[in-house]
Amino acid sequence: MNNIKSKFKIFLVVNTLVLILFTSCNDKKAEETKEEEKPENEVGLTETQFKTVGIETGLVENRNLNLVIKANGYTTVPPQNMANISTLIGGTVKDIFVLEGTFVNKGKTLATIQNLDVVEMQEDYKSAVANIEYLQLEFNRQKTLSDENVNPRKVFQEVKAKLAVEKARAQAAKNKLQALNMGTNGSSLVPIVSPISGYVGKISIAKGAFADTGTVLFEVVDNSQMHLDLNVYEKDLGSISVGQEVDFVLTNQSNKSIKGKIFGINKSFSNESKTVAVHAKINPSDAKGLISGMYVSANININNTTVPALPKDAVVRNGDKYFVFIQEDKEIGNKQKAITKEENKHSEEEESHNEIHFKAIEVLPGTTDLGFTEVKFVEEIPDNSKIVIKGAFYLLSAMKGGGSHDH
Repeated sequence: MNNIKSKFKIFLVVNTLVLILFTSCNDKKAEETKEEEKPENEVGLTETQFKTVGIETGLVENRNLNLVIKANGYTTVPPQNMANISTLIGGTVKDIFVLEGTFVNKGKTLATIQNLDVVEMQEDYKSAVANIEYLQLEFNRQKTLSDENVNPRKVFQEVKAKLAVEKARAQAAKNKLQALNMGTNGSSLVPIVSPISGYVGKISIAKGAFADTGTVLFEVVDNSQMHLDLNVYEKDLGSISVGQEVDFVLTNQSNKSIKGKIFGINKSFSNESKTVAVHAKINPSDAKGLISGMYVSANININNTTVPALPKDAVVRNGDKYFVFIQEDKEIGNKQKAITKEENKHSEEEESHNEIHFKAIEVLPGTTDLGFTEVKFVEEIPDNSKIVIKGAFYLLSAMKGGGSHDH
């Protein structure tokens, strides 16, 4: 009987030890598993994935996105900065000296037109000048005789009238030649001259063709005074005033923001849509590369307060919250990922050195406009943090294990 009791006690002790050992192993495995789990708000990419996805980072910018009036319009230049060049006399195109897109100075000869009628104008001028020289001498002689009562006063008056007619004829011929940008010497080539400095636009003639009067031969545009014509609805006019800042983007171009300032407001409606044209100067540094007629989407800033903003693709939605991804310091990220399974320790440590880590930071989005979204960070982030501005949706999907995401 005692022997049976002893065996039973030994059995209980062994079972207790086994249970303690098993529980200890499970706790250790659970602890290791817990340590190996990645934080829910972080994701890592290998350098190959980073390049393949095309991740791009940027910084938070201060932009004026709130309290604005939206308007559409186009770029244009004042009438005095655009020239449609034609000829006052028809003729055959002899030479063309410029190409489209060429910059020309005021007075530059763009082409020449041949017309024999201008030779007659020059001959008329020279003939009138020769007659003037003769009649001037006769005028002086007749005046002296008239003053001395040698010849009748009537003869003197006739010479005086002829002199006046020849002077008028000479001046008329000279005016015609000047209007054609020609001199008084014999030449049948009429120069087509640019009245302003600017870039040659469309050329509507060809060598050897006949250029008719009233037909536009060249277009020259001076883009140095480029401005915007914005269409503002009647309900918004009370909030518009001269001097307000304008942010706009080119509708068919990139989302690069360009700035301007209102300098004029029309006092009549432009068309049946009941809009009024509002004119805004473009900052000279931003006007480079713009051409007349580009369509724009603009914000007229009623309030000059600036807010922190990011490109709208940088902000992603997960459930009912919004996040941006910050690229973490590579060294810190590798330390956080250094705990791995013992059997894969060497291979995973080697891979971690090639990983780039990102952390999701919750934000409160505000106004979205002109391709940018106002952001307020729920927690403070380091200055000059590298924020993902392209590829954030991919990182969100990877963080969620490849599942779907909202945006």
